[in-house]
Amino acid sequence: MLKRFGVSLPAELLKQFDAEIRERGYENRSEALRDLIRNYLVRRALDKNEEIVGVLSLVYDHHVPNLSNQLNDIQHDHHDNILSNTHIHLDHHNCLEVIILKGRYSEIKKLTDKIIGTRGVKHGELSFTSTGKNLTGV
Repeated sequence: MLKRFGVSLPAELLKQFDAEIRERGYENRSEALRDLIRNYLVRRALDKNEEIVGVLSLVYDHHVPNLSNQLNDIQHDHHDNILSNTHIHLDHHNCLEVIILKGRYSEIKKLTDKIIGTRGVKHGELSFTSTGKNLTGV
């Protein structure tokens, strides 16, 4: 069953939202709002022991001494949580690494924080999802 409700937003915020959802190919605001709400609820309902799958993207300077070895060592120490990784040379200095992970949220968060916090890593971001089994009506 669908329910209608009203939302009040500043005009400029709504203009930016509409531009974004058009760019992403949404048919209407309702679809975009449903996705935003689901995403929010999945993260809020996440139990720290819940199984997740995630993608860690990181950019780093491979000229930083010993960084590649450190990143490899961390990944080998957590091989049970790492399903796959891809390494791409962006330019002479920068590399992109994408690591696919699986495990309890608390383990994955700790691991990704360690990787992102390693000296020489310029940027890192974890994107994850779960089955959302604690959610209803999504």
